Amino acid sequence: MSRDHEHVSIRSGERHKRALLISFLLVGVFMVVEVVTGWLTSSLALISDAGHMATDTVGLGLALGAIMVASHGGSHTQSRTFGMYRLEVLAALLNSVLLFGVAVYVVREAFIRLGEPREVIAGPLLVVATLGLIVNIIAFYLLRGGAQESLNIEGAYLEVVADLLGSVGVIVAATIIFFTGWTWVDPVFGAAIGIFILPRAWRLGRRSLRILIQAAPDHFDLDAARRELAAIPGVVDVHDLHVWTLTSEMDVGSVHLMTKVETDPHPVLDRARDLLAERGIDHATLQVEPEDHTTCAEIQW
Repeated sequence: MSRDHEHVSIRSGERHKRALLISFLLVGVFMVVEVVTGWLTSSLALISDAGHMATDTVGLGLALGAIMVASHGGSHTQSRTFGMYRLEVLAALLNSVLLFGVAVYVVREAFIRLGEPREVIAGPLLVVATLGLIVNIIAFYLLRGGAQESLNIEGAYLEVVADLLGSVGVIVAATIIFFTGWTWVDPVFGAAIGIFILPRAWRLGRRSLRILIQAAPDHFDLDAARRELAAIPGVVDVHDLHVWTLTSEMDVGSVHLMTKVETDPHPVLDRARDLLAERGIDHATLQVEPEDHTTCAEIQW
């Protein structure tokens, strides 16, 4: 990684840490308020929102911890040649697992409550849900910018967005119950919030797993890159092309370029590095080998 890129990452990390810390404190404190109020009012909708807010708190804490560890220990060491940048991806994956767990619990509880209705106290429910919406709106604006730069921040941001919409659902449910007394609305909205969480958890989990299994980034066209590298003057073969994501905003790659014996390797290296950089690969390991070099066979895994 270039020194300029590293300085940008450090500045971004500090900004992300501040946003995450404030969001973590806001959401964490209010999560306790929602848990207590949910049990006192017997509202599954509010309990489901509190459960989602609990995963927000854990997710924000994990995201904050991942950034702090990466910023202090992300530099290369003899035992960690790529640093600790992958911690944010692991945090994002754990977020998705937590989201799935909350969604399954809420949907299951909703079916139970539809068969066994409970009295729901709408007044306090409406007040707390409204305050929860305000907290989520604040966290939404704090994390919105960082979500464009970091998978880790995006995971926390998506949870806050889903929880924001969940708070709206709780407000609607509380309003209906307050004016009509239809308590069955509460488990229905609770289940809807749980179902709403699932696709977001799946998307986040899928992206995290793709990084962990070192799949090529979705935006990277391997075939097109191979054709462009093969078209470099003097190159006769391209093999062992590998591209993967280390962490958010950090795609890396490696490739072997076989050239004619008389070809100067310096222009080949420069052009290949430029081509990969244009496709978002800022850190590339390139090996240039003359065509009469026979001891470097392409690895088949």
